[in-house]
Amino acid sequence: MGKKRVMLPAERIDLSAVKYEPQVLEAPHLTGLLFKLFVKMIEAPFIGSLIIYHLKKQNKMVETLQYTEIPEGPMFKPEFPPQEPEQGVIVVDEDGKPEDRVESALKCLPHYDPVSCSLGDLASTFQYWKIRDYAYAYRSRIVTPSTVAERIISVVEEYNNKSPPCPLVISFNAEEVRKQAEASTLRFEEGNPISILDGIFMAIKDDIDCYPHPSKGATTWMHEVRSVEKDAVCVSRLRSCGVILIGKANMHELGMGTTGNNPNYGTTRNPHAHERYTGGSSSGPAAIVASGLCSAALGTDGGGSVRIPSSLCGVVGLKTTFGRTSMEGSLCGSGTVEIIGPIASSVEDAMLVYAAILGSSPVDRIALKPAPPCLPILSSPVTADGLGSLQLGKYTAWFNDVHSPEISDKCEDVLNLLSKTHGCEVIEIVIPELHEMRTAHLVSFGVETQCSLNPDCEDGKGMRLTHDTRTNVALFRSFTGSDYVAAQCLRRRIMYHHMEIFKKVDIIVTPTTGMTAPVIPPSALKFGETDLQVTGYLMRFVIAANLLGLPAISVPIGYDKQGLPIGLQLLGRPWAESTILRLASAVEVQIFLTSKGKCQNAVNSYTSVFKCFQELCGKPKKQPASFYDVLKMELK
Repeated sequence: MGKKRVMLPAERIDLSAVKYEPQVLEAPHLTGLLFKLFVKMIEAPFIGSLIIYHLKKQNKMVETLQYTEIPEGPMFKPEFPPQEPEQGVIVVDEDGKPEDRVESALKCLPHYDPVSCSLGDLASTFQYWKIRDYAYAYRSRIVTPSTVAERIISVVEEYNNKSPPCPLVISFNAEEVRKQAEASTLRFEEGNPISILDGIFMAIKDDIDCYPHPSKGATTWMHEVRSVEKDAVCVSRLRSCGVILIGKANMHELGMGTTGNNPNYGTTRNPHAHERYTGGSSSGPAAIVASGLCSAALGTDGGGSVRIPSSLCGVVGLKTTFGRTSMEGSLCGSGTVEIIGPIASSVEDAMLVYAAILGSSPVDRIALKPAPPCLPILSSPVTADGLGSLQLGKYTAWFNDVHSPEISDKCEDVLNLLSKTHGCEVIEIVIPELHEMRTAHLVSFGVETQCSLNPDCEDGKGMRLTHDTRTNVALFRSFTGSDYVAAQCLRRRIMYHHMEIFKKVDIIVTPTTGMTAPVIPPSALKFGETDLQVTGYLMRFVIAANLLGLPAISVPIGYDKQGLPIGLQLLGRPWAESTILRLASAVEVQIFLTSKGKCQNAVNSYTSVFKCFQELCGKPKKQPASFYDVLKMELK
């Protein structure tokens, strides 16, 4: 019998008495045949239950869920208090045409100069081509969407034929891509492109419907039980803007993993280091963007699945407020922690895609009462100066709990830079009950996922899942109805703690992940692996955004000594996408255009700006080892 624990009401917690406890997950790291044997054991009727109970008890889940009296009532999906309107924004119509919202977003961006945007005098500095670069190239007749399509098709087919397999796209039809590109090319020839997104190539994660492709969730069987008759709402909105959809991107099976490992189709490799993971579960979308094939892609994020691979691959990943985008037409549309969000090579590209896909479902609009969607005005110096009023929350003990101090040091450098250049104030905060938050998220995600899979698993298809997915399914099945209710009571407590913090700060700042891209064990390619230590590091800072439905963004800020990308996470108030987009944009190149202190003379000089940044954060951008310049545009 466990000893009963009684929690104080959330509002009576003495924050000065809260002590940070480093997260240590107790579980074996298994790959290969040993992992296969372990899965058979945990699926066995009696011994499996004992093993899972022991692991849950070791990690204090049993104590938290079964022997703790929680005074708060359950909160079965995020509930947000009314929020103050954001400043320096424009309001967009979520019921209007997606292309009109994209046009509004375009007007919010700084003036486009193709020469300066490519940083022409800094030949040694790598930069991704942005959506506006593609649009300029198309409108200037430098290249056509059909020409770019052929380059992309060549690379996708090259990846799909590699040995061992490591596909970026697992459902692909070259003729379908050519057909879309020809239609876009014709629109440009007639001088009638639909929007700035016309002719922009994007990949869609394999758990989001994109007709005529099946949505397998990277399983071998989901298409057998679920047909795709039309695009998901988000995909339909992109298509109406002229986006060219290249196919379904690889992912960690059913989103149940943080690495991107997938024995079914092959594990996507990190473009910065082929022997390392991309992060997951949106592994394919992040790798496609990082390798230069697409400016943006759509992923889903139920436990950091957009932000983790974005951080590990050195690109931008936006997780919106729960309910801000419609989940209709996705495999994870019935949960309370997931969203569909963009992965992009820059903040401005993420913002353009976000403008296209935003819009709550009718049900969420009634239940969540979302604030009107806004976009930050990045084109005005007045807006940039307004960054000085932002207060950034930092929980130092948590912030520094990383695998290597290089990660926290780089993130700290960026905070110092924001303080020096814009006067942002960094305020020390305390976030209590982080262990309870992790447990509540695991139970919420797990039970909701298992509920959606039950009919098919009971029908025998569960045995066709990968071994790490079967491990998770066995764990999720062990959670009871009372465990789920307890998790929702914890969700209400954690929401209270965060809403109190947001009375003092505008944004909570953390590293995105607690480690850079981990090495892929060769023995994990055939049967997968389970490594909860790695999972713990990768998910350390991302969970609150999912459990509480808060908006968050990962923006690349530099590299560790091995040249692996590091991401900074900005976690915002409910519905405050504009605030985190504005600050994320400032963390990019634009931050230095109004710099102070060491960079005082750099206002109009990109060269000086980048030298200043390199002093603090190292080289801002480097070309990934696997990179494809599909635009091939030379700007004079």
